[in-house]
Amino acid sequence: MAGTVAVTGADGFIGSHLTEGLVANGYRVRAMVRHNAFDSEGWLDTLPPDVLAEVEILAGDVEDPAGVARLVRGAHTVYHLAALTAISYSYLAPRSYLNTNVLGTLNVLEAVRAERCERLIHTSSSEIYGTAQGVPITESHPVQAPSPYAASKVAADKLVESYHLSFGVPAVTLRPFNTFGPRQPARALIPSVIAQLLAGASEIRLGATAPTRDFTFVADIVAAFLAVGAAPATTVIGETFNAGSGQEISIGDLAARAGELAGRRVPVLLESRRVHPPRSQARRLVCDSTRLRDHTGWRPRYSLDDGLKTTVAWFLDPDNLARYHLARSPR
Repeated sequence: MAGTVAVTGADGFIGSHLTEGLVANGYRVRAMVRHNAFDSEGWLDTLPPDVLAEVEILAGDVEDPAGVARLVRGAHTVYHLAALTAISYSYLAPRSYLNTNVLGTLNVLEAVRAERCERLIHTSSSEIYGTAQGVPITESHPVQAPSPYAASKVAADKLVESYHLSFGVPAVTLRPFNTFGPRQPARALIPSVIAQLLAGASEIRLGATAPTRDFTFVADIVAAFLAVGAAPATTVIGETFNAGSGQEISIGDLAARAGELAGRRVPVLLESRRVHPPRSQARRLVCDSTRLRDHTGWRPRYSLDDGLKTTVAWFLDPDNLARYHLARSPR
């Protein structure tokens, strides 16, 4: 099914990759980008001209109902990725996370409902599980809110659920685990480590090395979005799906592995200063994607090393590296 689809957060890390993937699959994309003072359309600026020829860019903000209504008009499917995602900043400015992540999602739901779009794919977060009570984590795992960011995503997920049950909004929720790859924000673990190494750092300092995560390459997450967008409605509407590799690695070991693939072996050190309150950081997150595989046939294609090699190679391009300031330790 081709036609026009709408993407919020299209100028961001995952959103720009999804925009590319949608165009490659024959869709015309209406992309919402957040207006800024730099006359920049985010990572969409880096897409090839033949891709951008199939993208209609609308400056806007999900906090503006009228702008969201313009975005979804005439689109049969809406991919909602716009969100504030920096966990550390959510401790300092929690209201901004509610405004964007919760009220923004409400505006998307209202627009999809009014326009009678055929499908809404809402983006959740593995952070809402908190520290795993058992692994791998299935969709039935208890939901927790260890940070204001996580609380905003719990609220957004529940809004989507309520609009499906109350008004019949044809929504699907996709819950990616720790996505990484080219264009990821510099504050994230893997770009920070790679950028520091390429800048000649003699050591890598991390706020914590013991927590484990399920790192999944961005191309696999894009494939998951495309899968739930194209699957028969009877198999996915009203459902929530985890998307992750199912592989577990500690943050310290991941930093060391990224260094090896970048050609640098430097010590990974624990930094005493923390921004995350001690009880707030999830200690273990490992994904069970069985439901997504059973409902859509999706499965990850990239190993951790494959994804890291691709990401390191991308950073080795001077034009790409120049987009990042010298990375600081992730929090």
